[in-house]
Amino acid sequence: MGIPAISLSTNFTVSTNITATSAPTKPHKHRLHNSTLKSLSKSGKLDEALRLIESSPSKSPAAAPDAEACALFLHSCISRKALKHGQRLYLKLLLYRARSNHDLLSNPRLKSKLITLFSVCGRVDEARRVFEDGGEDVDLPESVWVAMGIGYSRNGYPKEALFLYYEMVCRFGQLGNFAFSMALKACSDLDDLRTGRAVHAQVVKATEDPDQVVNNALVRLYSEDGCLEEAIRVFDEMPQRNVVSWNSLIGGLVKKDGVFEAMEAFRIMQGKGMGFSWVTLTLILPVCARVTALVSGKEIHAVMVKSTAKPDAPVLNSLMDMYAKCGAMDYCRRPFDGMQSKDLSSWNTLITGYAINGLMTEAMESFQEMICSGFSPDGITFIALLSGCSHAGLTDEGCRLFERMKIEYAVSPTAEHYACLVDVLGRAGRIEEALEIVKNMPFKPTGSIWGSLLNSCRIHGLVPLGEAVAKQLFELEPDNVGNYVMLSNIYASAGMWESVRTVRELIEKMGMKKEAGCSWLHVKSKIHTFVAGGSNEFRNSAEYNKVWKRLMEEAGYVPDTGVVLHDVSEETRAMWVCGHSERIATMFALINTGSGMPIRITKNLRLCLDCHSWVKIVSKVTGRVIVLRDTNRFHHFKDGMCSCNDYW
Repeated sequence: MGIPAISLSTNFTVSTNITATSAPTKPHKHRLHNSTLKSLSKSGKLDEALRLIESSPSKSPAAAPDAEACALFLHSCISRKALKHGQRLYLKLLLYRARSNHDLLSNPRLKSKLITLFSVCGRVDEARRVFEDGGEDVDLPESVWVAMGIGYSRNGYPKEALFLYYEMVCRFGQLGNFAFSMALKACSDLDDLRTGRAVHAQVVKATEDPDQVVNNALVRLYSEDGCLEEAIRVFDEMPQRNVVSWNSLIGGLVKKDGVFEAMEAFRIMQGKGMGFSWVTLTLILPVCARVTALVSGKEIHAVMVKSTAKPDAPVLNSLMDMYAKCGAMDYCRRPFDGMQSKDLSSWNTLITGYAINGLMTEAMESFQEMICSGFSPDGITFIALLSGCSHAGLTDEGCRLFERMKIEYAVSPTAEHYACLVDVLGRAGRIEEALEIVKNMPFKPTGSIWGSLLNSCRIHGLVPLGEAVAKQLFELEPDNVGNYVMLSNIYASAGMWESVRTVRELIEKMGMKKEAGCSWLHVKSKIHTFVAGGSNEFRNSAEYNKVWKRLMEEAGYVPDTGVVLHDVSEETRAMWVCGHSERIATMFALINTGSGMPIRITKNLRLCLDCHSWVKIVSKVTGRVIVLRDTNRFHHFKDGMCSCNDYW
């Protein structure tokens, strides 16, 4: 009787010792281990956290960190793009599974974190390996699928992201907002509007209301594909909008050439106290540049200066570009000089700005300064310099630059470079040399190269060569109405009116329309647009006629009707040339801006010879500085002189 009792007592005692004294000690150490790991991960001490993970024996499941601690560690790795640390944790988790059958890799949260880390670090194959770990039979939740889809999209594989979305639809049926936003981004990247609309239909049918991210993705999809009405409809129906919503709308308007609408949207955005992001400014500053809205650009610059955040190089480059394209190179130079870290785009923006404003001495000095700063010029640098040489009449300098580009800087000339060289020679009347360049270049001449040559024929009145060049252009660019208009102008300058009629009939037969002359300027927080021959009410007003009469009397101006390339009477020609859009814009500015204020005008076509002469006269009579930008370059008029020195 005693022996069984002793035996029973011994068994009981041993059992009690194990559960009551030994067993609690290990979970306590485990909790301490996880607590330390979490603390190290949160504070970003990834090396110490990893040493703690790797010091635990792989054969002991109890020693393994828990899923929450691993998730915190991976979250810290993602924010720091610490790929090596994440890879070593992944290896440790594989060892736990292989040696102790402790499978943390089946945890959906950890799986998603690993996929995100690898995709953020550009390792899509590794992310896919984690996603597929366990085979097709593993029932993964939607969150893991979305993480993989975002990984594809982030790394430039939108098609794969969309295929994954199709699989998700088949597997889950009803999806959530994370899946919708991922699929819509993929559709935007692929310009796949049809599929995007199908995803939108699923968003509408879903039981869950679309969140802000989904609505922003829809606005981006429709605006980038040119469906502005649908984009605005989604935008208007959004219960809440953030900066991203406005950026998507403004970006769509800009892409659709709705520059005035984009400016208005930005004003409304600021009026609602929405603020802005640097992305907003990289969208709206080029709009200010296109419409020469210098005042608006300065206001944006003032907001940037007041901001506590420091703008990055792309934003400052956009700011410089805006000032350069508004003809304000003194303002353009200031942010450049203040930049702590300049990139090649910064230098190219400065050099291009000087070149288009006819300041080739400053452009060449900046080029040398760039070289001395350790930057190597690229193709864009030389396009800016060659184009500037062309418009400034620096023929020999342009030819030398072309050779230096190839020999000194090992930049292979592209079609654009050859087009610039042909233009440099052609404008200077060195037509034979330009033709030799076209014949001997290493590839077939493009439309831009033939276009440069045709423009040279227009300048120098070379009808037979112009016809031959136009024939090449008509084959390469049959729908480019500008080429037909150029040939028509060559004929008109030579008085060949029958040939002019033939070309214009061909234009009409092909259903093409010549672009109407249009100018615009920024006055009193508004963009004012003027079309050639338009604004009759303004032109017939007493104030207009009073200012016009005073200008004509003081200057003794007589219109040069030779610039009107139509077979009409002298009276009609004089009326037409006086109705050019840049003249109407100049008159509007003279009447509606303060005396002495600079006038800045942008025109969509080339400035005609007589308007150039007229604006010089106006600048002298009124004492105004007039900055006029046409399709080729800037003209800075002051005291009856122009920065182009009458060579453009």
